[in-house]
Amino acid sequence: MKIFQDDNFLALIHRIENLVAKVLSAALVIVILVALFELILVLSQELLTTEPIGFFSKTLIQLFGLFLNILIALELLENVTAYFRKHVIHVELVVMTALIAVSRKIIIFDTEKFEKVDLIALALACLALSVSYWLLRRTSAKNQS
Repeated sequence: MKIFQDDNFLALIHRIENLVAKVLSAALVIVILVALFELILVLSQELLTTEPIGFFSKTLIQLFGLFLNILIALELLENVTAYFRKHVIHVELVVMTALIAVSRKIIIFDTEKFEKVDLIALALACLALSVSYWLLRRTSAKNQS
């Protein structure tokens, strides 16, 4: 069968990859818009309808979590679109996205729900990702020289 010849099969795989990347990009755009809408609703509710305790009745940490969710989704969209453009997974972008996600967890960490050892694990994950990112940047800088 012609479809299983190497060139035809690779072309089919390439088309499927493009389709999946487009669907993922569209889905991420929808998620980002919904998260942005949710953030606007929460902020407007906090600012306009509730009696503030301090300035916000919800803790600032929870609001920061909503902001960081949108930033993480934007980073994921960047990962997918970068793959779509060059058909290469950019490891630096993936590590940076993971670093943002772990940092978000540290920022919104609830000491009443989780143990201190969980915070230590997140800190170690953050350190490992930071070292990984530094090594990747250092390696790419040497390769460009």
